[in-house]
Amino acid sequence: MTLPAPHPHPARTVPHPTRTVPHPTRTAPAAPSRAHDDPAVRTLADLLHRVRAGAYGPDPARTRIALAFTTAQAVRHEGRARGYRNEVLSLRLGAAVGSCAVEPGALPPGALDECVGATVAELLDHPLTPVRIAALDAYLSHVRPHTPAHGARPHPLPAGDSLTRSRARARAVVDLLPDPAPGRPVLVVGVVNSLLERLRARGLAYLPCDLKGGTTEWGEPVHTGAAALLDRCGAVLASGMTLGNGTFQGLLDHAARTGKPLVMFAQTGSAVLPRFLGTGVTAVSAEPYPFFWLDGGPGVVHRYGDRA
Repeated sequence: MTLPAPHPHPARTVPHPTRTVPHPTRTAPAAPSRAHDDPAVRTLADLLHRVRAGAYGPDPARTRIALAFTTAQAVRHEGRARGYRNEVLSLRLGAAVGSCAVEPGALPPGALDECVGATVAELLDHPLTPVRIAALDAYLSHVRPHTPAHGARPHPLPAGDSLTRSRARARAVVDLLPDPAPGRPVLVVGVVNSLLERLRARGLAYLPCDLKGGTTEWGEPVHTGAAALLDRCGAVLASGMTLGNGTFQGLLDHAARTGKPLVMFAQTGSAVLPRFLGTGVTAVSAEPYPFFWLDGGPGVVHRYGDRA
């Protein structure tokens, strides 16, 4: 698995789980229902085709991006040996903002200028994948906002420092995940130590995976390829950044074929991923801009799925 930019956060040291929570023999879970009678989509290409055809509302050839911006973050938490960086491309369409994470410094000069004033249809054909995903996310955030009418349930996040808010978000995300089959770990695609900490608190074993490799807060090696781990896992917890690096489809196909839970946590593509509920995705924690790490005030994530 490859990811543009992981979001590790420090966490309390807790005993590493050696077991999974007991669970009876499972059958494939019932598919979560889609809101708004949207068509079922099984691939990102299918979703793009339907958006271009106007299946979700306004003609994307007649809707223009008003604002393009990037958000860059550098963090080094007290007590950690290393820091990390994030960079996100965001596009505004009306009141909606669509986003896609990028490698820090990877956007070429002029990318923002190319987006401003362009139609969504033009940007859906842009040569840069992050631009295409951000444009798709902006359009779908505009026509399918995160409201109960579209299947979302708001989940508040408390005010506090970045670690407090990270742990609160981790609870909101991980609690969407059903227990995997006994003896099968959760494959975590996109290492966030607060998520791992929450899995440990639930007694769930996991396989951490991230492009950057390295180790977790507890010294566990981080795998760099998810495909080889899919047959070993009993559930998948994955970042929306998989949309930006082209690896989402493999996770979706595996979940659809096996019936394993696939829970997505999404700053990238927060309005894109709910469109795949019922065709492989079990639940989504959607976090559109502004993200929890931008300030210390109260916030909200929008949860989709039967456990939301």
